[in-house]
Amino acid sequence: MADYVDGFVVPVPRKNLAVYSPLNAESGQDVDGSWRAGVIASSPPTTVKPGKLTSFPQAVKLKEDETVVLAWIVFKSRKHRDAVNAKVMKDPRMQHTHEDGNSFDGRRLIYGGFQTDRLALRM
Repeated sequence: MADYVDGFVVPVPRKNLAVYSPLNAESGQDVDGSWRAGVIASSPPTTVKPGKLTSFPQAVKLKEDETVVLAWIVFKSRKHRDAVNAKVMKDPRMQHTHEDGNSFDGRRLIYGGFQTDRLALRM
């Protein structure tokens, strides 16, 4: 069972969506496969529009050639998340910058971690 979720709102250049998706998938697995986040998912929007006071596009200062991606990663626990994130930050595959054209502008990424027993999920 997953006890911790990281959520992200990411401004991704439309031309980089194909590159962003594999990059996102790589973030959950070490080179030798020894660690893995439970679920890694992301999706470009279908109905995200600028709001009057606030919205995903406004929050990330969306540029005309970008789209907003909602992403989340599920972990066994906060401790597991911290261990995975420490490895991810050291992984050379994750050392991309916005300027290299292979990624997104991480300065405008919004993220937060949530303990799942504090989330109210209903279908």
